[in-house]
Amino acid sequence: MEKVELCFDCLQRQIATDFSEKLAFSYALAHSPLPFASNAVVQFSNCDGDVSPQFVLTYLPIRQGDCFTKYINEHCPEELTGNNEETKDNTPLSVLKQDQQEVSTVKLPDEPTAFESKLNEPQVLSNCGGYTSLPGLRCENSACNFSTRFSCLRTLTALAPVAQIGPVSFPAFEELASSFLSGTMEDHVLRSLSLLMQGKATGRDGINFLDLIGVPSFSEASFPGCIRHPNIVPILGMMKSHTHINIIVPKTPYTLENILHYSPDALKSNWHIKFIMYQLLSPLRYMHGLGISHGSICPSNILLSDSFWCWLHIGDTLQSKSNLSGSNMCNTASSTKIGCSTEGCHSGELYADLKLSHPMDWHTGFVRWWSGDLSNFEYLLLLNRIAGRRWGDHTFHTVMPWVIDFSAKPDENNDTGWRNLSKSKWRLAKGDEQLDFTYSTSEIPHHVSDECLSELAVCSYKARRLPLSVLRSAVRSVYEPNEYPSTMHRLYQWTPDECIPEFYYDPQIFYSQHSGMSNLAVPSWAGSPEEFIRLHREALESNRVSCQINHWIDIIFGYKMSGPAAISAKNVMLPPSESTNARSTGRRQLFNLPHPARWGVVKKARQDNAISATSGEKQLLPDISNLQALEEAAAFIEHASHLSPLYRNDLVKDNSCSEGTLSHEEVESDTFGYGRDSKLPSVIDVNFLLQTIEADDSSTSGYQDFLLWRQKASCSRNSSVDIANDVFSIGCILAELHLKKPLFNPASLAKYSHSGVLPKLMHQLPPQVNILVEACIQKKWERRPSIKSLLESPYFPATVRSSYLFLAPLQLLSKDGSRLHYVSSYVNCGALKSMGSFAAEMCAPHCLPLLLAPLSDTEAESAYVMLREFLKCLNLQAVKTLVLPVIQKILQRTGYSRMKVSLLQESFVRELWSKIGKQIYLENVHSMVLSNLYVSPHKSSSGAASVLLIGSSDELGVPVTVHQTILPLIQFFGKGICSDGIDVIVRIGGLFGESFIVKQILPLLKNVVRSCIDVSNASRPEPVQSWSGLALMDCLMTLDGIVELLPNEVVVKELIEDGGCLYIQLLKIPNMGIPQLQVAATSLVALAQHIGSELTSLHVMPKLKELFEKLAFSEENRSGHGYGSLKVSKNKVEDEQMENRMDLVLLLYPPFASLLGIEALRQCCTTWLILEKYLLWHHNWKWEHIEGSSRGGVDNINARRASHSKKSTSENSANSLLHGVGWSAAQSQVDKASKRSTRHKRSHQHNNSEQHEPWHWFPSPAPSWDGPDFLGRVGASSNEIPWKISASVLHSVRGHYGALRSFAVCQDECTFFTAGVGPGFKGSVQKWDLSRIASSSGYDGHEEVVNDICVLASTERTASCDGTIHVWNSQSGKNISVITEHAENTRQYGSSLTSVSRINSEQANMLDFSSLGSGILSSTYDGSLYTCMHHLETVNRLVAGTGNGSLRFIDMDQGQKLHLWRSDPVETSFPSLISSICSCGSTKMQANEGVASPSWIAAGLSSGHCRLLDMRSGNIITSWQAHEGYVTKLAAPEDHLLVSSSLDKTLRVWDLRKNSVSPLILFRGHSDGVSGFSVWGQDVISISRSKIGLSSLSQQDGQHRITPQHLYMADRESRNMSVLSNITILPFSRLFLVGTEDGYLKVCC
Repeated sequence: MEKVELCFDCLQRQIATDFSEKLAFSYALAHSPLPFASNAVVQFSNCDGDVSPQFVLTYLPIRQGDCFTKYINEHCPEELTGNNEETKDNTPLSVLKQDQQEVSTVKLPDEPTAFESKLNEPQVLSNCGGYTSLPGLRCENSACNFSTRFSCLRTLTALAPVAQIGPVSFPAFEELASSFLSGTMEDHVLRSLSLLMQGKATGRDGINFLDLIGVPSFSEASFPGCIRHPNIVPILGMMKSHTHINIIVPKTPYTLENILHYSPDALKSNWHIKFIMYQLLSPLRYMHGLGISHGSICPSNILLSDSFWCWLHIGDTLQSKSNLSGSNMCNTASSTKIGCSTEGCHSGELYADLKLSHPMDWHTGFVRWWSGDLSNFEYLLLLNRIAGRRWGDHTFHTVMPWVIDFSAKPDENNDTGWRNLSKSKWRLAKGDEQLDFTYSTSEIPHHVSDECLSELAVCSYKARRLPLSVLRSAVRSVYEPNEYPSTMHRLYQWTPDECIPEFYYDPQIFYSQHSGMSNLAVPSWAGSPEEFIRLHREALESNRVSCQINHWIDIIFGYKMSGPAAISAKNVMLPPSESTNARSTGRRQLFNLPHPARWGVVKKARQDNAISATSGEKQLLPDISNLQALEEAAAFIEHASHLSPLYRNDLVKDNSCSEGTLSHEEVESDTFGYGRDSKLPSVIDVNFLLQTIEADDSSTSGYQDFLLWRQKASCSRNSSVDIANDVFSIGCILAELHLKKPLFNPASLAKYSHSGVLPKLMHQLPPQVNILVEACIQKKWERRPSIKSLLESPYFPATVRSSYLFLAPLQLLSKDGSRLHYVSSYVNCGALKSMGSFAAEMCAPHCLPLLLAPLSDTEAESAYVMLREFLKCLNLQAVKTLVLPVIQKILQRTGYSRMKVSLLQESFVRELWSKIGKQIYLENVHSMVLSNLYVSPHKSSSGAASVLLIGSSDELGVPVTVHQTILPLIQFFGKGICSDGIDVIVRIGGLFGESFIVKQILPLLKNVVRSCIDVSNASRPEPVQSWSGLALMDCLMTLDGIVELLPNEVVVKELIEDGGCLYIQLLKIPNMGIPQLQVAATSLVALAQHIGSELTSLHVMPKLKELFEKLAFSEENRSGHGYGSLKVSKNKVEDEQMENRMDLVLLLYPPFASLLGIEALRQCCTTWLILEKYLLWHHNWKWEHIEGSSRGGVDNINARRASHSKKSTSENSANSLLHGVGWSAAQSQVDKASKRSTRHKRSHQHNNSEQHEPWHWFPSPAPSWDGPDFLGRVGASSNEIPWKISASVLHSVRGHYGALRSFAVCQDECTFFTAGVGPGFKGSVQKWDLSRIASSSGYDGHEEVVNDICVLASTERTASCDGTIHVWNSQSGKNISVITEHAENTRQYGSSLTSVSRINSEQANMLDFSSLGSGILSSTYDGSLYTCMHHLETVNRLVAGTGNGSLRFIDMDQGQKLHLWRSDPVETSFPSLISSICSCGSTKMQANEGVASPSWIAAGLSSGHCRLLDMRSGNIITSWQAHEGYVTKLAAPEDHLLVSSSLDKTLRVWDLRKNSVSPLILFRGHSDGVSGFSVWGQDVISISRSKIGLSSLSQQDGQHRITPQHLYMADRESRNMSVLSNITILPFSRLFLVGTEDGYLKVCC
């Protein structure tokens, strides 16, 4: 197709002329190596700095007589396309829209319309064009080859149904862009589908759209309508001027070519490849059904959105065949000279000497350059185009080498002034020493941290020609012309980047168009920019550069970009952060072998030398050199054949009319028969659609299915050669997606077309894909399968079709609200359940981002329905990866959000808990809930969050509530915590009762007050003082609410007698802020009123007396400060605002006089006369006149300051939510709180009756413990309060008759299991409630001692092992199954086994410590018995170790044993038992990625060896002697770290990345064998005999000592002397559990 190729300057001017300067030219999309293009990326200029969306503007020539031009003329009258600017700018767009009424949008009726019957006799058409003889449907232009079925009017409208046609005009462009962004163009179609889902009456739009995407199935024929296929790029407008037609389409972020070149890993799986292919085939089926071939299917014409939805670009298709007959089409690709089509353009002079033509592939260009026929400049431009670099795009500009350093005029006979092309410019600028330092010290080793040509460098080079707005955004926000290099020599020295082509051909780049910025000065040896350009270009084409340019190509485009060659060349680039993220630009490595030198120049030099050396003698050496050079070049061409891809076989020509057309009967059958014999059911409703998208996740297709499909597909037909060539292109793209390289190049395609030899790459394809590709690229076009047949092939699983049918409507140009309504309606009917969990997971990334847009209340309801349905249908892994990040972003938003309030409701949170467990909730969501209680949250969200936290606290349990809710809220003191946040602390205290408040909340609040007192007394910066004051006020407000919940005696003991009254201490501080004094005073008055006059006189007044005396004799009172008129004083009393410390007298004295009586107060206060005189003189206060008002004033302050303690008001949103929207038992919440409080008291009484010290969850630090702090747990906020290990036993209870051997903790930490020795030395498993430390139930089905236990969190099942594995229900204790290992599996080891199968039960459970204690099994353990277990959560499999060193895998979903990995007893003469198992520690969520399955498994053996096994194959990766004794425990805190403990008294840390037998860190210090440990973040708690030790993984490599520490009992006087057998950490509860050899369970902190 002939295009309008313009140089970039002309193209930019043309856009400004056609539209306006308001339409900004971003860059052009050139298909040739030179800066000429017909496509431009444009966007609207925004003064406010917002980034506007981009559009692609394509210029097509007007060719009179072709159908496309006639089509435009019919919708755009000639009088509207003149040069009258007034007409052009004021034509209303509604006039320009296509008259879509002239094309039917429904199925064709049985009777032909008047339009179809306008000719009574059939036309007999010639030219073998494949035209139908049906009357009225075919184009009247005999030369048109656009469609073989329908008129151009119908087909063009069907391809571009939303296009708005009219004259070029900026208002028209602006209007169509507005329609596109607002989503109104196709919103009616989506609304129609939503009504269909709801069973309401709807129009035909939804039905017709379903037909487009293959519901109920695809057909071979289509009927043109006015609904766009969702995989055809939306042509927004077609605007005509007097010389050309502009086509406007949206700009997508990627093309398939971008993905294949720069981020192939973004295609994460074969399923995603299949989904892309399905999207590509669907629009082709529609186009072929219309009788249209695409003609240019290649990766660059496949556009991709951020979510990888495909649009097939058809801009070339619209005009390419509407004016050419089939016989002339094969000539359209002939080589043409590249140049600007604008008459008089100066670019013709700039490129007059270039020999580049279009198209030119790399193979042709290389041969011409290598032989000397193509210049260096042209060949480098060709390489830039192949690498994807773009003219005019400053972020990815075409790059050229600096060939001289400007120190001297280039002279080939002189070495001075030439740049070393074997080193990158970055290396020359930085120096080898700096690059070596960067490489050796960087976390990710690299030399080059930036592109070889950065945006900063390009804009600095072109600064004199670029607009100032571009310079301000790319170089520096403040324009300073003197900061730009003023000479070429200075520019070269300044930049570490390479050059740009403009310095080799365009002298205009030197001339400045900005005032204040001088022209760029050329070197002294060049008299003008024009002369410099000539000399610079000559230097580039010189023999010296031609002999060395291949080294520069190796660095920028070749093999020195990666591997050892890159390290040697100091050219290792910093890799992208995520390889799976899609990218549209990047450095593409073109060659993997050294690029050959340019032989044309080398040959000439050798010939000259040969002639001068031997005058006339016959020389054989040059011939040998020629042969070697030819062989090297040929090998290089074959190696780089992928750089010349071909996707279309145009060598097959349509020479037979009978072979390339359909008969009259066939066309009639395909066209009208389709309307009469429709496959659509009589009624299409949501039930029918649910049946259509049903998919089975487990269904797969075998090789035999593909063979059967191929046999059936051979019967399908394509209607023409062009359509069959589209199928050929599909086969090429399918192969490239799997191979990551093109299937055909010119040589391989010519060979295949001539001899039928398939490319060698075909053997690298998977067998099933090979069948499909081979069918698509058949030499005989008639044998290629149709697109419909490909869509129905077994290559596409049912999940691909289901996902496509579900997602296609979402890709319509519609509003987000309509999309949400459609998805929620569909999923609410059960769509996700019908699709299956896998298809739902694939659809989630397309749907869930809709939740993040601003939503109205109605839209939020739809969004909530959609989110809940996805939560139900997705598996745990998908929820963690896809749903949780969306929930986090919603909860983090500020301002009102109905969606946020919905997520904070009990029903949703309980669904979330049941899906992901409480542990994952606490790690990922809980902190986001808390964030809605500080920094000015909206009242609705803070109220909902407070209700959620209060209601969920009882189920989360006391420890988790304290550490995950109350402590973080107290941390928010002074940081903007709202009243609802304070309300949470107070109400939780009310729920858990008096003991909880006294033991947990009051110590924390007292610490805050004391800290604020310390800050006030010390000299601290102003910000610290300010924060301290605000935190104090928040703390006092909390205390006001807490006081209301406590008995008077407790208030007196805790807040008045204990350490002095904190309130009065605050009031005595001389430099305390006035607001803090006022709050402290009002709080003190409220406390006194709560405890009554008697207790106030007895406990408060003696301390208050000192304060009154201080005030009475203060300087402020003596100096008369504050004297003023009585009127002002009265106002101050009414406003209750303090101005100085003496106002404390007004706030305290009158209220206490009212409470105690004036006489009682005077008796207690010796300075009463002075104070009353002060009040009389300064505030006109007298007892008999002001008693009531003073009391009322204080009450008003209390009501305002402590509103959270008065819950009768209806203004508190948390209270209203609690009684209306929130938790189910909201109406009885107060009664429930009192009952819980009573129950809490009873539990403590019960503990006292058992003579156990009542234990609490926040003990004081142990004074004798000097261990390190834990710096924070994984997933917690960085400012979290550190956990100080106090080595205190909070509670101790006898759990088993013998040794407690194993722990298993549920995710929420509220429940845990212990396993050990039961009555009669049988196995025993106990289930415990952490909040009560009471055994609620257990499992008693074991006959032998239980040595290990695992909680299968996702299924409410537990597995315990006593040599056999028992799987039982965690709730009921009922046995589900028993798994045993047959003896024959271990018979080969029989010679090494003794008759003793297990340790004597009495010996194993001795109360004294021995080398075989702590549940440690002997090496003579029976090989058919299981010794330990490890649960692989991601695949729900259990790995069990055996007595002979083997590993058995068990599928817990099916309850079946899987494979057995046997171990070779190479380390010792007898097999060692497996003593511990762990797997890869990669269980943390990462952005845009899921939690991967473990890649390795580690096994510890009784011999002291450790084995690392590949999870995929079972092969032993490595095995080493880790310890000198029995390995007791293994753990993997990180992917590459392994921690092991042993009876050899050591704890060792191994770096699995290093192939070393020495540990990374070795911990000594324990005097006995280390029987176990537990890891928390970077810290490890280990146990040995009766002591624990702390160690850190963050310590330096080498040996370190552990200082063991006894565990102290609660009284801090007696030590635990029991031998410790096991340990586990509860990170959220800030506790750890230890078991002992005598069966005790100890809860420690």
